[in-house]
Amino acid sequence: MSLSGLGDTGAAQPPPALFPVPEADAPTSEPQRLRSGPNRPGSSGPPSGPAQTDGAGRQLVFFGAEAAEPTVADLAGLLAGPGEVVRMGGTARLSVQVDAAWRVHVLVAELALRGLAASWEPTGDARHAVRTSYTRVLKPLAVAWLHGPAKRPPATFHLTGRRLRLWLAAAGTPEPPGGFLLRLGEGDQECWERVGTALAAAGLAGTLLGPDEGGPGYRITGRRRLGRLAELVGGPPRAAPADAWPTRP
Repeated sequence: MSLSGLGDTGAAQPPPALFPVPEADAPTSEPQRLRSGPNRPGSSGPPSGPAQTDGAGRQLVFFGAEAAEPTVADLAGLLAGPGEVVRMGGTARLSVQVDAAWRVHVLVAELALRGLAASWEPTGDARHAVRTSYTRVLKPLAVAWLHGPAKRPPATFHLTGRRLRLWLAAAGTPEPPGGFLLRLGEGDQECWERVGTALAAAGLAGTLLGPDEGGPGYRITGRRRLGRLAELVGGPPRAAPADAWPTRP
C-alpha cells in the first residue's frame, strides 16, 4: 500500500482515513533562507547569520522551523528519534514507524517538501511504517549517521527547529499535566546521550526515560522549556490533533 509523497495517490490505497486528507501545509511565514551555514545532509555546525523576520515584521526564532527553507539535512531530526536509514549501493532509504495516522500525513507532506516521495504501510500492531524510496539524495545523510550497520549521530550533530519539528511529528507525545516526551529508537542506546546533549544545547534539556519508565525518550518539562520547544517547532500541522502539539505561552 503506497502513498505518493507528491500527493498523487492514483489508484493506490489512500492514507489512514481517520480524518480527511489534509492539503500540504503552507509555510507559516514567508520562507527566509539563512545566508550562511550548512544545507547539506550531515553537515557540521549550526547555521549563522542575522536574525530573520517574517512578512509581518516579527523576528523569527533563530533556529526555528520558520527561519529557513526545508532541506534534506532536516531529516536528521527523524534519526535523532526512532528513524532509521539504510544504504544500498550508492543510494539510501529512510524509514520510521509511527503510532498514529495523522503522523503519516504530516511526514509524507514534509518529505514531499524536500523532493522525496514516500510510501506507507500498516505494520499490524496499530502502527504505520513510513519510508522513502532508495535515492542518491539520502546517501550523505546515511554516510554521516551509519557506522557499519549501527546508527550514530555525527560528532557535530545539532538540533534546529525543522529537525525538531520532524522529530516531534514522528514521535513526540504530550504528557499531562505539562510536558512533552520526544521518543527515541529502542535499539539506539549509543545515540541517546549525544541526542540529549544536542537537546540541551538547543535550550531543551530533558530527562532521559528508559524503556521501563515509559520511554525511551527525553521528557521536556517546565514553562520556559516548553515555550522554547513551541517556538522552535512552529505552529501545528493541519493534520495534527489540537492537543498533540506544543503551544506558545
